[in-house]
Amino acid sequence: MEYWLWVLLLIIFVLVFMRLKLKSNTKQGKKRILAIAGSGGHTTELIRLLSSLPSATLERHYAVADTDRMSIKKITEFESKLSSKSKYFTYVIPRSREVAQSWLSTVFTTLFSFVYCIPVILKSKPDILLCNGPGTCIPICIAALIFKFLGFCRGEIIFVESICRVTSMSMSGKIIYPFSTKFFIQWPHLLTSYPKAIYLGGRIC
Repeated sequence: MEYWLWVLLLIIFVLVFMRLKLKSNTKQGKKRILAIAGSGGHTTELIRLLSSLPSATLERHYAVADTDRMSIKKITEFESKLSSKSKYFTYVIPRSREVAQSWLSTVFTTLFSFVYCIPVILKSKPDILLCNGPGTCIPICIAALIFKFLGFCRGEIIFVESICRVTSMSMSGKIIYPFSTKFFIQWPHLLTSYPKAIYLGGRIC
């Protein structure tokens, strides 16, 4: 019985320590953004979003799928053009789902990717997660939500649905929608099924 009491006290201590550290970082004005890249147009849209943010006041972290070499190249080019040459961080995680992969096997690959996402959240401690639809965002958003609940990071999810989603939401969007802090869409038709979403027209990307 005493053993479990000490374990409980240790857990409480860790959670209190995490919350105090999180408050301390917030007071210092540190804003950490974890941008989740996807292959093809997803990364192009993501970089457009990032280019509209004040780079000097953000600590930028990126999550990229291990088979997505193009996104790493685009991120490197984007960072090299910023006026504030602050350090940025890139994390490579297993892709949760390949194109045309069966949904049954996707469950297992997503769980595998989730394990790799845990240290990403522990290292980046994101205030904001910025994603726009790639399947890569699912396991990392789940990991962030868990650590947000534990008080380790703010983990506010900002989801911007891709401009190509005109009449229906992406699968990633449907999954993240209930848990997102802000959910943006670029076509008004989606408001009927997703009233929580914020419609800003095609001005986002």
